[in-house]
Amino acid sequence: MFEGQPKGLWTLALANTGERFGYYTMLAVFALFLGENFGFAAGTASEIYTWFLTLVYFLPLFGGMAADKWGYSRMVVIGIFIMFLGYLLLSVPLGGGTVAVVAMGSALLLVSLGTGLFKGNLQVMVGDLYNDPKYADKRDSGFSLFYMLINVGALFAPTAAIKIMDWAQLSLGYSKADSYHFAFAVACVSVIASICIYYFGKKTFSHVLTVKKVKKAVEETVEEMSPAETRERIICLVLVFAVVIFFWMAFHQNGLTLTWFADEFTATKSSGVQSMAFDVTNLVACILLVYGLFGIFQAVTSKARIINAIVIAVGVCILGYNYVNLEPEISLSAPIFQQFNACFVVMLTPVSIALFGWLAKKGKEPKAPVKIGLGMLVAGAAYLLMTLSCIGLPATDHPNHVADVTPNLLISTYLILTFAELLLSPIGISLVTKVAPPKYKGMMMGGWFVATALGNKLVSIPGHMWDMDLTIVWGTLMCICLVAALFIFSILKKLNKVC
Repeated sequence: MFEGQPKGLWTLALANTGERFGYYTMLAVFALFLGENFGFAAGTASEIYTWFLTLVYFLPLFGGMAADKWGYSRMVVIGIFIMFLGYLLLSVPLGGGTVAVVAMGSALLLVSLGTGLFKGNLQVMVGDLYNDPKYADKRDSGFSLFYMLINVGALFAPTAAIKIMDWAQLSLGYSKADSYHFAFAVACVSVIASICIYYFGKKTFSHVLTVKKVKKAVEETVEEMSPAETRERIICLVLVFAVVIFFWMAFHQNGLTLTWFADEFTATKSSGVQSMAFDVTNLVACILLVYGLFGIFQAVTSKARIINAIVIAVGVCILGYNYVNLEPEISLSAPIFQQFNACFVVMLTPVSIALFGWLAKKGKEPKAPVKIGLGMLVAGAAYLLMTLSCIGLPATDHPNHVADVTPNLLISTYLILTFAELLLSPIGISLVTKVAPPKYKGMMMGGWFVATALGNKLVSIPGHMWDMDLTIVWGTLMCICLVAALFIFSILKKLNKVC
């Protein structure tokens, strides 16, 4: 799984992991910070939160255009320094007055702008690693590994934020409102780690660095692509982006309606083996087991088998220790369910790579557009499960707990949505780097993030339906996913021509 990939993948992936860890640490507590520190009402806080997310995913369009002109590496470096300034400004406790509000708004703009310059352009550089013919057939698996490492940061970020805030309150005596700034400081440190990884590992990807004066070979490649072919490729990518909008609309319900469902309809207590799923150390142990088992089957030397056996033993010991010391019952809070998506991405990536690797050897691996269409079908299946499971549950127009549905429903839904994400997100990013016309790579990668931004804005639509019957809410999302899948399957012939 890890063999045969270009060395630069690991450097760029770890640099992005550090940046994402900081981003998700900040994001895990930001909505709470708006209410605790400034006293903003839920509506005001949600608008600030939503617009911030939209900018984070919209600005890569302009970051990509800038990189096409001035170079990807240059924009990545500038972007990460701008992000650092934004997190640094958030880390300073300025109270809850006007000055603090202005500083917070400025910090969000800096983080959004920095992300716009960093995120998409780094992924273009990852794609360029696979322009070498000897790596060409590993592009999709490479992006799957890249995506997996990003989610390692997302997996640990909420726990890091909570632990550092508890330490600030209990050990240093800071108020709850001021303790949030320690979580933002973690993001600062994470960004510093990211840029260090990028600089110290630069020699592993130096051959893909672009500057304002592009190399002659690249210029010749750009000139060889006719205007008609350029136009066809851009049109195909725009059609894919149209589908991606509705995927993210459905997927990012994890922060809205699925969290509301966890709060209002899901059991607030868990016991026995089921409760172990809500301890992040147990999730890490399960990940170790999966990777250890895959490692043993893929190992070609006895030393590799021994190492993987040790990894499995560590995972078993962690699970055994936690089981022996299991509490009779634990309380569940709604946000804890969001850890499962990141966990499943990390855990299932080797399964995804192995499956498509096996199909590739048989000459049956589906092309990227087919995978994206399948991803939409799988997302629809997740909401079909929610629709069928919620038959008979009452509608709600108030934030009270009205039912005790088993937590396994949401865990299963997140599992299915993760399968959909692995089919669509890393594969879609890989597709953009492969199909985009050379001189528009940055802009096209920016287009992918614009589609994500538009999807984030549409997330609120099911939220406005929340006082309806739940089968209508989930059924609407299911139908949207199915229609999007039918659309992409209807244009497969056109898409396959450029893939």
